[in-house]
Amino acid sequence: MTSDPPMTDYFRNDVRSKRPYIELRWCLEALSNPVRREVQPEDGRVRYWIFVPELRRYLRVVTLPDGITLHNAFPDRRFKS
Repeated sequence: MTSDPPMTDYFRNDVRSKRPYIELRWCLEALSNPVRREVQPEDGRVRYWIFVPELRRYLRVVTLPDGITLHNAFPDRRFKS
């Protein structure tokens, strides 16, 4: 049995309930093999993007500044690779 990666209460309670179609494996793949990675200057959170064929679009995954703790994930309609 594998344990879940670190995640904020917001990710655990809100993101996973509002967007149940987002698979945790996609989020982890975004962290390990992103198409793009950016640090948000205002708060140090880290954004990762990955293309998810099942969604037919890019998924943006946001972590806390540690680059590990999942905070948000959503299909990014405006992302251009």
